[in-house]
Amino acid sequence: MAAKDTPITPEVTALPRLPRRDDGKVNLIGLTRPQLHAALIEAGTPEKQAKMRENQVWQWIYQKGCADFDAMTNLAKTYRAQLAEHFVIERPEVVSKQVSADGTRKYLVRIAGGHEVEVVYIPEEDRGTLCISSQVGCTLTCSFCHTGTQKLVRNLTAGEIVGQIMVARDDLGEWPKPGEGSDARPRLLSNIVLMGMGEPLYNFDNVRDAMKIAMDPEGISLSRRRITLSTSGVVPEIARTAEEIGCQLAISFHATTDEIRDKLVPINKRWPIAELLDALRAYPKASNSERITFEYVMLKGVNDSDEDARRLVKLIRGIPAKINLIPFNEWPGSPYERSDWERIESFANIIYKAGYASPIRTPRGEDIMAACGQLKSATERARKSKAQIAAEAGL
Repeated sequence: MAAKDTPITPEVTALPRLPRRDDGKVNLIGLTRPQLHAALIEAGTPEKQAKMRENQVWQWIYQKGCADFDAMTNLAKTYRAQLAEHFVIERPEVVSKQVSADGTRKYLVRIAGGHEVEVVYIPEEDRGTLCISSQVGCTLTCSFCHTGTQKLVRNLTAGEIVGQIMVARDDLGEWPKPGEGSDARPRLLSNIVLMGMGEPLYNFDNVRDAMKIAMDPEGISLSRRRITLSTSGVVPEIARTAEEIGCQLAISFHATTDEIRDKLVPINKRWPIAELLDALRAYPKASNSERITFEYVMLKGVNDSDEDARRLVKLIRGIPAKINLIPFNEWPGSPYERSDWERIESFANIIYKAGYASPIRTPRGEDIMAACGQLKSATERARKSKAQIAAEAGL
């Protein structure tokens, strides 16, 4: 027991050091609420005011899309100047924007270090989906994926992940104008899919923090049911995804035997199909209302037979699931071809008759290389020949 004259201080959980720019300033985009709270106090905000200031700054950034402290009109001018002295509100830089004939938008954005990633916005009748990246490049080397031919450069920070959402909302004109409420404008960006460059579960902490920011009801306010994280099967992090993020889960599956999946999705050599499916059967969020999505790219003569379809149905038995069939999107040097349409329909019909939804994804943005599996940042290309790619895939 401590002596009577020994003060007992409460235990405080230390926050990680905040990343600073070369000028010493901290970018507020990407800070979690506890990090923002601590940063404001460190910059001179009285502790008694910190919670109120945290809420005000948070709403200006994520509810109103504010990028300038001077525009935060419910804060005193002296306090705005204090914020500007210590912080910035910095989005990734948009290097280029391409618009497909079908309305799909692809943004090439530049982040710290001069690296670039691609972000895709897909408008549909009932939703607008933003496909965002979690890494520069990718470490998985999936042989059918253009991104997989680009070496991993680094993980994106939480701010760089959230920044992709901010950039898209800027371009869509989705932020409320002064005097408007947060729901005054139609929701053009209603869904997020972590299906861009990189493996999200190899950058778990930053992805989690970014999605918590996106889901915060006093900011961007996206429902967890409108966020889908796609993984190639990083088994140890799957349960953690349900517990710490709570979003929808998609599996980049693509094969029904370990022999073929080892070639298409090399992470399968570490966590083979049986081990992955065991993790999915135990997934805490899996239910009829929150089905796991199995993504299955249709590759001619590789994984598209009726036997494959029947085997897939047997493999996923007991898992609340739907299967998204993805016609292969070809890219320069690809060693694969898209399955014939009749073959895709036959495959889908077998799955449908077994009781699973089996939508065939309509390719979007192919004319601007924005379709699934086509993303690859221009400055990181390091092109490989078709023969090199095929050799690495074991074909």
